[in-house]
Amino acid sequence: MLIKRLLLLIPLVLVVFLLQSFFWVPTYENQAAGNPNRLVTYIEGSSGDAKILNPILNADSASANIVNHVFEGLLDLDEHLNLRGRLAVDWAITEQAYLLVNAHHRFPDGQEVNGTSLLQRLSQALQAGVLRDMPEMLQPLALLPASQRTEQVSLLKVDEKGKPHVVEVPVTVQVPERIVFSLKQVDQDLFERLIPVLGERYGDQFSYADWIHPQKAVAPEDEELLREKYPEILPVAEHNPTIVFHLRQGVKFHDGHIFDAGDVKFTYESIMNPKNLSPRTPDFEPIKTVEIIDPLTVKIVYKRLYSPAINAWTMGILPEHVLHAEALNREKQERGLSEAAQQTFGMRDSQFNRRPLGTGRFQFVEWQGDEYIHLRRFEDYWEEPAQYHEYFMRIIPDLLTQEVEFRTGAVDFYGALPHQVARYKEDPTYQSFSSLGFAYTYIGYNNRKPLFASREVRTALGMAINVQEITDFLIYGEGERITGPYPQNTEWYNPSIAPIPYDPEGAKALLAHMGWKMNAEGWLEKDGKVFEFTLITNNGNPIRKNILTIAQNAWKRIGVKVNTQVFEWAVFLNDFVNTGDFDAVVLGWSMGIDPDLYQIWHSSQSGPQQLNFVGYHNSKADELIVRIRQEYNRNRQRDLTHELHRVIAEDQPYTFLYAPLSTRVLDKKIVLVERDANGQEHYKKIFPIKSGDITFYFYKWRKLDHTPDF
Repeated sequence: MLIKRLLLLIPLVLVVFLLQSFFWVPTYENQAAGNPNRLVTYIEGSSGDAKILNPILNADSASANIVNHVFEGLLDLDEHLNLRGRLAVDWAITEQAYLLVNAHHRFPDGQEVNGTSLLQRLSQALQAGVLRDMPEMLQPLALLPASQRTEQVSLLKVDEKGKPHVVEVPVTVQVPERIVFSLKQVDQDLFERLIPVLGERYGDQFSYADWIHPQKAVAPEDEELLREKYPEILPVAEHNPTIVFHLRQGVKFHDGHIFDAGDVKFTYESIMNPKNLSPRTPDFEPIKTVEIIDPLTVKIVYKRLYSPAINAWTMGILPEHVLHAEALNREKQERGLSEAAQQTFGMRDSQFNRRPLGTGRFQFVEWQGDEYIHLRRFEDYWEEPAQYHEYFMRIIPDLLTQEVEFRTGAVDFYGALPHQVARYKEDPTYQSFSSLGFAYTYIGYNNRKPLFASREVRTALGMAINVQEITDFLIYGEGERITGPYPQNTEWYNPSIAPIPYDPEGAKALLAHMGWKMNAEGWLEKDGKVFEFTLITNNGNPIRKNILTIAQNAWKRIGVKVNTQVFEWAVFLNDFVNTGDFDAVVLGWSMGIDPDLYQIWHSSQSGPQQLNFVGYHNSKADELIVRIRQEYNRNRQRDLTHELHRVIAEDQPYTFLYAPLSTRVLDKKIVLVERDANGQEHYKKIFPIKSGDITFYFYKWRKLDHTPDF
């Protein structure tokens, strides 16, 4: 009897418990009930944990997400993708250029060159207007006296086992007299403009060996390597672009210490310190000197023309007072490290990397590995503080779990997959944003292979593929067709370039014109060889794998025989892409805002382990790529990128497919908060900026306790 009563009573108790839970457990709609702090707490889910919270050392997206909240650079990009001042109030770009006196050269009239005559002739030509289109000088030309300096020259060698290593050779450099030009703007054509005065090939006969002397005997096998470095050690014509940053006054680090020019110089020196192994080193290598003019002024002098260099200063600035040599020495002693650990201790070993301190809108609070990272808004931030008081990045590796957590209100952000987008767009609970980023997907052909050496063949292969079919059925319409190498939402992309048409019959005709004829088995054949190749991609990406099948079927319809293979990422990269041992690949690029495409498209970058792995070579493209990275005038730079886009689109080294849309989903109760002159709050809908980013105004976000009516 007791058991019978218990069996009746237990379900009744459970029902009562569940009913009362319905009334006291906050639902998604009233999740802040009893916890108003939830409205000023932003929680984001991340698939992976951060690695290192140091702006000069991090190299993963999870770390970068936190670093971008905690640290701030001298500059960043505004909503129109133009540079704007942050820790720097403003900046000016000028140029100091130098021309060595080459006594072995003669002027066009036969007179020998010396310092006095060179200065006189150049000055007279400027005054007479012979040197047309020369930028206005800040000051008259000057002749600098001969001087001497010493430096270490690094020679990269390869040992018998093929392992690279560096040999340092100290040299004494006798610098001859030289003309100095002070320009209001950088002019990459400066020395070409001087040809009417100097004559052609001014630097060809310069005798470097008379001016550069090793301080010790150099091994015979190193002599040639050193001679190759002579033009770099002592350039006959030298461009030194200069940036002067004026820094913002009164900016505080999160511990209250005042930011100044010393922190800027310290950050640069930390990046260039080989002990720190910073992945940012290539961005700052073009710098010649960093000079502190005063606590709020810093002067950056560059070794050579390299216009993308300024973008490096969007990276977060380190606090010198926390990380200088004395502070690191104190830390390693306080931590009681072993003698061996102390010998190798450096910035990479510092606890700073797990407890960062910057000048950003949020300051670090706590990091529980593989669980969460907690930040809190910085009340003394130089601009208005963030609306959100707390920020959490929760580690949720599984995408399904991320979505469940989002739909229950436990996290505030979800990156929807293409097949989920339509559902979220139709759900009135959420606001979704589908926008272009900086990525694109393509089929790349190995241009070194005779089969793909012809642009007509590559074009025909592209004409056979229905890209609209790919965007409609593989990514559910969440992508846009592209025609060239730049992100579509930047000014560098040339919108006048039309995509190659989907025209299988036209593709057949083009291949027939190139001598490919259909054989009895239905395959194209030329000189006894069937048009056959292998298309490969990496495992773990179902969209790329499906593109293999679509391309294979499309090419089969025009008589091209294609085999497909999928490899694990490490094998795919190391054995095929990096070695150039492939026919064609399906891949994608995630680009930046910078117009410099040297590493991906310049012919000099087509060797093993380099990024021009398709072996693209076009002398016109090479010339444009170099001019783009040396051009400091934005309008001229844009014209050059549009021309480069056209050249590459005509060559079709890739079949450019599409740029995927990125869809972010938020609760509709999250809004932009703005105040009018009277301090009255107004709410606005969140919107993406030109780059597609919806978080540009994240500091104005707040969650309301109701869904606004707009």
